[in-house]
This record gives sequence, C-alpha cells and structure tokens, in this order.
Amino acid sequence: MSHLQRRAHAASHPRLVPTPLTSACLLALAALAAPARAQEDAATDAEQLAKVVVTGARASLQQSLALKRNSAVVQDSISATELGRFPDNNVADSLSHITGVSISRTAGGEGQKVSIRGLGPEYTITTFNGRLLGTDSAGRYFAFDVLPADVISGADVVKSTQAQLVEGAIGGLVNLRSASPFDQKGQRGLLRVEADRNQMSSLNGKKLSGTYSNTFGDQIGVLLGVVYAKRDVRTDTAGNDGGWSRNPIPSDPSQFWEFGNTWGGAIDPNGNGILDPNEEGLIGPGQFRFGSIMEKKERVAFSGKVEWRPSSDVKVVVDGFKTRLDSPQVGYQLSFYPLFAPGRWSDMKVSNGVVTDLTLSGADPEMRLNPEILNKTEYRVVDTAMYGAKADWKISPTLKVAGDIYESTSKRHSGGKDSYVVLRMNQPNVTRIQLTGAAVPDVKTTFADGRDLQGGLAQGLFKASDFNTHYYSRAGDNIDDRIRGATANAEWKLDRFHINQLNFGLSQTDRRKTRDMVNNAFNGGQDHYSGQNAIDVGTLGGNVINQTLSPKGFLSGVGGNFPRSFLGFDIANYAQALQAYDGKPRPGGGVYSSTLSAPAWNALESYRVGEKTTAAYVQADLAGDSWSADLGVRLVHTKTTAQAWDAKITDIVENGAFNYTAVYATPSAVEQEASYTFALPAANFTYMFTDTLQLRLGAAKTMARPSVDKLAPSSTTASISWGDFTQIYGGNAELKPYTARQADVSLEWYFAKDSALTLAVYQKNIRNQITTLWLSGQDIGAPGGRLFNVQRPVNGDKATARGVEIGLQYLFDNGFGVRAQYTRNRSRSWVNGSERPLEGIAPATASLGLLYERGPWSMSTTADYTDAFVTATNVIGAGFNETANAVTWLTAQLAYDVNKSLRISIEGNNLTDAVQKPKLGNGTISLPNGYYRYGRSITVGASLKF
Repeated sequence: MSHLQRRAHAASHPRLVPTPLTSACLLALAALAAPARAQEDAATDAEQLAKVVVTGARASLQQSLALKRNSAVVQDSISATELGRFPDNNVADSLSHITGVSISRTAGGEGQKVSIRGLGPEYTITTFNGRLLGTDSAGRYFAFDVLPADVISGADVVKSTQAQLVEGAIGGLVNLRSASPFDQKGQRGLLRVEADRNQMSSLNGKKLSGTYSNTFGDQIGVLLGVVYAKRDVRTDTAGNDGGWSRNPIPSDPSQFWEFGNTWGGAIDPNGNGILDPNEEGLIGPGQFRFGSIMEKKERVAFSGKVEWRPSSDVKVVVDGFKTRLDSPQVGYQLSFYPLFAPGRWSDMKVSNGVVTDLTLSGADPEMRLNPEILNKTEYRVVDTAMYGAKADWKISPTLKVAGDIYESTSKRHSGGKDSYVVLRMNQPNVTRIQLTGAAVPDVKTTFADGRDLQGGLAQGLFKASDFNTHYYSRAGDNIDDRIRGATANAEWKLDRFHINQLNFGLSQTDRRKTRDMVNNAFNGGQDHYSGQNAIDVGTLGGNVINQTLSPKGFLSGVGGNFPRSFLGFDIANYAQALQAYDGKPRPGGGVYSSTLSAPAWNALESYRVGEKTTAAYVQADLAGDSWSADLGVRLVHTKTTAQAWDAKITDIVENGAFNYTAVYATPSAVEQEASYTFALPAANFTYMFTDTLQLRLGAAKTMARPSVDKLAPSSTTASISWGDFTQIYGGNAELKPYTARQADVSLEWYFAKDSALTLAVYQKNIRNQITTLWLSGQDIGAPGGRLFNVQRPVNGDKATARGVEIGLQYLFDNGFGVRAQYTRNRSRSWVNGSERPLEGIAPATASLGLLYERGPWSMSTTADYTDAFVTATNVIGAGFNETANAVTWLTAQLAYDVNKSLRISIEGNNLTDAVQKPKLGNGTISLPNGYYRYGRSITVGASLKF
C-alpha cells in the first residue's frame, strides 16, 4: 500500500469519526449526507485492508494490525473472527488483551468497566459507531455487560486524539463498530449455540445467537442479529461494609483525623476512660461479613442495519440495536458488628496499632455480639438502545459532506426493589474474635444453652425464634439516560501546499439524566421494626427463614475458623409476615404499620442533570513523500443544569446502641447552572523511515467531564441509621472538568507479514482531577450539636501520568502465533498541596497470548495481568489507602471445523481461579478489606454458517 493509499485509508477510518454532532439546522443535511467517517466505513476497511473474508483468530489479528498500521493516531483494535462472532463472549474481556487496557469485573467475574493506560473508567468514553452511549450507571462509564459481544464486529481503542474526534476522554476512546452487509456481499449467516458450566454455581447456562446479512445488487444491503443468553453464577464474598474503626489523633491535626470514626467512644484497652497517647490512632474491627451472591443473568439483544447506495456518490445507512440485561442478584450473608463501646470488649490484644483479639460477653443484649443474617438483593434490569441515520454525499470530486443523527437511551428502574434486610440473633452468647490477616477473622460464638454458632448453623440447630427483626432497608434508584446527537462535517480535497484535504464540522449533543432514589431511609421506615420495636421472628410465622446454605467450596481459599454455613430467608415471605402484624401495639409508640416501612421517593439522593454541548472543529491533513500529519483545533462549549433537593435534620431518635433514626424537614429544591468553553488543539505526525518502520508523534489538549452524578448537589446521611454519622455529598454543577496536556511517541516496526513490534511512551499532565475530600468533626447543623464526618468530591490541584507500552505480534507461517503486551504507568497527584496516589491507576498491565490455527484446528490461550493499584485514598486517615490486589486472568479456547459450515468449540474462563482481595493499609499496617471469588467456567459451543 503506497503512502497516498495509506492516507486515503486513514481518512476513512472509524477513529476519525467526528463527534456526534449537532444542531437542528443540520438535520436536513444529515438525511442526504454521509455518516461520521469512522463508522460508515467499517465495511470499506474490510475491503481495503484484506480483500478476504475474515474468519478465525488469525484473520482477526491480521485485520486488527492493519487497522493499527494505517491509522493516523496511536490506537489498537480488535476484530470479529467471523460474522457475528467476537473473540470473547464479553467485549470488555477482549479489550483486556489490548496494550494498556485493564478491566474491572462484576459478580460472576464478567468484565464490566474499562480503564486505558491505567486511568480509570471516568477518564474513558465509549461510543458506538461514533455515537455516545447512554448508561445505567450514576456516572458516564459504560457497563459492557449490558451489550453482548455478538452485536459488534470490532472495537478501536484510540489513545492519542485528533481535532475531529469526539471530546471527553483523557485515558482513551473506545469506539465499538457494527458490521456492514457489504463487508461480505451476498447472502451470509451464522447460527451459534452455547452451553456453559460455572465451578461456583454448578448450574448450566445457555446462549443462542444468529446473524444474517444479504445484499441486493450494489444498492441495498441488510444485516440482522439476535442474541439470547441465560446464565447462573455465584460469587463468594467477604468484606467490611462498616469499615474499620480508628481512634482520634487529636495531637496531630495534620492527620486530619482529630475526631476518629469509632462509634461508641475511643477504643480503650486499659479501661481508664481516657485516650492515652499510645491509644491515638488505634484500629479495631467495626464490622465484617461473608456469604455468597447468587445471580441469574438473562440477555436479549436485537440489532439491524440497512444500507442504501443509489449511486457511487451517495450512501444512506439506518441502524440500531436494543438490548435488555435482566440480572437479579440475591446475596445471603452472615454479619458481625463487634463495634467498640466502653465495657463491651475484654481480653484485648494489641499488635502494631491494631486490636487483633477481643472478647464480647456482656449480659446486656445491646452490648453483647448479636450475629446477624442478611438478605441483600439487587434488581438490575437494564434496557439500552440506540437508533440513528447516517448519510454520505460526494458532491464533487473535491467535496464530500456527511451527517448523522441519533438517539441513545438507557433505563434501569430499580426503585424500591432492592433490599438490605437483616435479622439479628437474640440469644445470650460469648464471642471471641481473632484477626489473622485473612479476609475473615476467626470467630467462635458459644451460646448460653451450649450451642456453638459454627456447628449449629451446619446442623440446622438455629430456628426463627432465635432471631429478632432488625434492619429493613428497601431501596433502589430509577435512572433514565437519554442522549440526542447530530453531526455534520465536510471534507474538501485541496492537494496544495502539502495539504491533502481540509476537514471541518459541527456537532451538538443534548444529554438528560435523571435519578430518582426510592427507599425507606428518608422516611425512617428501615428502622420501623428495630431496637425496642423488634419482633421475635418466631412469632411472625410465614416460613420466613426457609433454608440453610452450605455452598460447595465456600471460601475455600480463606483459611481460619468461622461458620461455613449460613441461613437464608425469603424477602417476599418476610414482607407478608410483617404486613400480617399490622395493628399490633408498637413498644416505641403507636401500632405496627407496614405502610410506614414502605419505600418512598428520597429527595436527598435524587437529581436531574441536563448537559448541552456544541462543538466545532477544523483539521488539515498534510502529507509528503515519507510523512503524513494532521493539525487542528476543536472548540467545545458545554452548559450544565442540575437540580437536587436538601432537607435539614430536625431530630435524631436513638433506637438502641448503634441504631438511630433521622427525622428531616420538608425538602427544598436546589438548582445550579454552570458552563465552560475549551479550545482543544491536536497535532499528529507520522514519519515512515522504511516501508516497515514508522514513527508517530502526537500532542494535544484533552478534557474529561465530571461524572454525571457529581454534577448534582445531592447528599445523604443514611448512615445515621447504623450509628455512623457521615454526610456524603454527591457533588455540584460547578465541579470543573479534568483537562490534560498530553504527548505520545510511538515507534512501530512491521518486521514480517501480519507481525509487529511496537514501543510507545506517553505523558499526561492533568489538572482538576476529581478526588474525595474527607473531613471529620464537622457541625452540619444537626440537633444537639452532634458532629459529623463529611465526604465530598473536589477538584484536586494537578496530577501526572506517564508510561511506556511495548507490544508484540508475530504470526508464524506454520500456524503458530504469539501476542504480548506490557504497559508501565507512573502517576502522582496533589490535593490541597499534599501529594497522594492518583486513584484507579494500575502501575502495570500485561497480556500474553499464544495461538495455533492450521487446517480445521484453532487453539489459543491468553493471560491478562493487572498490577495492584490504589482504589481510594486516606480512608481512615492520612496514608491509609485501599488497594486492589494484582490479578491474572487466564482464558483458553479450542475449536475444530468439522466442515466448511460447522464448527465446534470449547472455552475455559478464569482457569487459575483468580480472586480479588482488596487491602487497607499505610505501608506498615495491612488490613483485609474484601474478598471476591468467581470460580472457573467452561463453555462449549457449535456454530453453523452459510
């Protein structure tokens, strides 16, 4: 491919798609004009790059490398192995193989959020054919588990930028591409069935997907796709929802921990009632829990595209998709709250500033340990859709215009359908807790009647009458996200003064995101049956506690002595039993009424955010004998409107130890407006030393908008209910966007056919990064002068991120191949003049893949590694950061082509049974802060193509 051909190809490559652009005056043009360049030419890419039908992992790698080589910016790509078949079942899992990309996982170990070059999901934006995607999250990040991989044909991870690319990413841009019916002319189709089995759930999943495309002459093409999948998974968990308790440090205000976060008074090992110097900053357990989350995932997706090419100069595309993820979770857990209070702890042992051993044996029911059983459900049903129309019109040999209009929506209505319901044991006992460093402490609880908790749970010795009603939280939010966008752009071929062409365009997006929190915290309903108003569950009847769970291999990777069985109860039965108790006298006053515990709209945690953006760009593409370049600027103006509600606390009612109800005044609306304008210049230069060796240079100013929820002045003091007096602010409309001045250098050596060795270095100087400010001992106007901890998002001073990427792909002639990548990041951050780690940045990621594809056989295995990284800073004082552990995720695939139409395959996922084990520490002290185990899974499949 000549240099001019490369430039021509690069000009039509999907990465170059202008932002989803705007304005009503451009909509008429969009009906005739072409789609954004990047997305409309996915079919052209296949024709120009390979001129072959893409089948198999080897061909997928060939096409991905060709996309990288012919790009005008630093990017990496992944492509479908065949029509309707992606390398992995989850798009995020495939992206994790790319240089500089890491992912986080949801229940069941499925990839969900994407980070690029170590920068977290909030620094990344995801588009579909160049169009912004609506999300069901409170922020902007796209949850990849809502989109089956079968819906797309490829994805580009763009790490540097151009003026004509959509703004909003500092880490990088992920552009998902759908297939075109003209990729492979004629009638084509693929039907695939799969079945999987997960080690943890011991239940089978299933999947059916189909893709059909056909072209009618050279003018009309149609592509249709459908996916149905159902899967059951189990995730074993342990954690510290209540956090670790830490004594105040009044002698050192620089620790900003003068007031501590202990709930019942400062931990006092010597019992003198005074905070001695050697007790300052002493840490003890606040709460811990463990159990299993059972999840049933069901996905349905429909996609379609119609292309009309009435002439060689005009192309019109109408496309879209609609998906539903129905993914309810039920978690059964056992919880312990050994919170310190004077006289509650005895026989304490202290090691390295941490209380490691303690006994709870008080006769007072509120002072002894009361083990609790928890039913935690999450109702997640997400509807995501995108529809749009694109047009391309070549007016003359030198002028081409394009337009695109679309709407993207995401909806999740979980209001009042989630639950966090707790039953508390009511029997006298003595409990000894010993911290061992494992995710779960050793726990020995012996009851006054001789029963032992660990053995008694396994033997079914505990019944409903051993429990009282306690915490009854019914919650969930309704989120609606709607994005409307329009773009118009033009390409004017100039071929003068080394300028090949001028690109210019205009875009507009209108985003409306609403969140309505529906729970029974604001109205105090979660505590209606707790404290002095608790009811013996045995008197409720109704088969409330209905099962004993002893999951096979439960927490097998966690050593120690603690119960491996736990009780489960049914929320629906429980709600009916409580309703039947209506009208009976309530010790705290009045009568029991289930309507008073029902979820209702919570004004404090609800918001409305509107965001209108107008962008215009101009970019010149230049070229010489052995070089190419582009130079341009993007002008962006954004106006934000936000509405939330505030309500003062008028009373705090104590229901018992560590159990309170807040009473609020009538909410009042809070409205804010903000706007900002940025000029974002960008320049890229590519020099070809030889046909196989090229150098890329890039420099740009980029920006990333605050998460949508952080633009709303919402707040919550829900933690008052369990005695943690913390006010958490959601944000405000005046938070500034992140900005970065970045530079990229990439050296790429294409030393053999379909093979390359690449080296890239980058630097990002970030300003106004959003981080969390913690303040303790704050007077927020609560009655009685009670002081609160306050948490709020703030703009930090500055941050830097720099790193190096090394990538290798080598495909041997004998069918073998290797793909490897390593990324090293180094980041620093400053907030109020103090240096701290930049949250969410993995210092290193790596991936190694081996493949063999020859004749009917195809085999591959890939190991993806993400180094440990800081997820939250200064959690319980200066230097106490939460850190995610290093994880290696191993997958393998084996496929055999029975004939030209039939292929059978088997795939293993998480073959090393990797677990996530976050820690909390300051370099000297290390505390377990969670545990998530997903287990291995095996998938077998068969596909039939024609």
